[in-house]
Amino acid sequence: MADVKAPLFKANGKKSGDIELDAEVFGIEPNLDVLHQVVTAQLAAARRGTASTKTRSEVRGGGRKPWRQKGLGRARHGSIRSPQWVGGGVAHGPKPRDYSQRTPKKMKRLALRSALSARASEEAVMVVDDIDWSAPKTKQAVGLLGGMGADGKTLVVLGQVDGTAGKSFRNLPEVRVVEPGHLTPYDVLWSDQVVFTSHTVGSVGHSSAYEVSGDDFVKDDEA
Repeated sequence: MADVKAPLFKANGKKSGDIELDAEVFGIEPNLDVLHQVVTAQLAAARRGTASTKTRSEVRGGGRKPWRQKGLGRARHGSIRSPQWVGGGVAHGPKPRDYSQRTPKKMKRLALRSALSARASEEAVMVVDDIDWSAPKTKQAVGLLGGMGADGKTLVVLGQVDGTAGKSFRNLPEVRVVEPGHLTPYDVLWSDQVVFTSHTVGSVGHSSAYEVSGDDFVKDDEA
């Protein structure tokens, strides 16, 4: 595996050098098939599965035959609540179901490494030194991202999302903050660049603590 490096920045956005990344996490050949399967499973798990329609046996009415079988020149009907009637039941409509798919942990780890390696090959992975801000301020976060040149959708991987740094980033509309243990392939693919801290860059990719669920998926209009 070739050496993989990423630019290292200070908390004020100034570059201080380069940092070597783990080649087993950021330098592998992306497995697109596994990546596609894991992301599909994550998006499927995000579906609520609460859509429901009533069948002809569940709608109200229709207990009496609307007219006699023969002699009127009209089509025969046994109920006014069959699917072809207005107000009738729905044929083959959706019912509540679970869309989640079983995804082995090895596949999730490989998919995450594939996504990170793809971003690293595009030079879209950046590392910032320890963020030691005394108080949460969005202005500090904007200045840091601006100094790093992180434009567009940005994924920030922090050790604690509810800490000072996490509170500083969370009000930015195109920034998503996540902890290393909950980093998913979809998060990486969603972003244009991924920003790690010097503490989180070494802990990601070695284990997959997350389970694919709707809690890990954030729709773009809610970001």
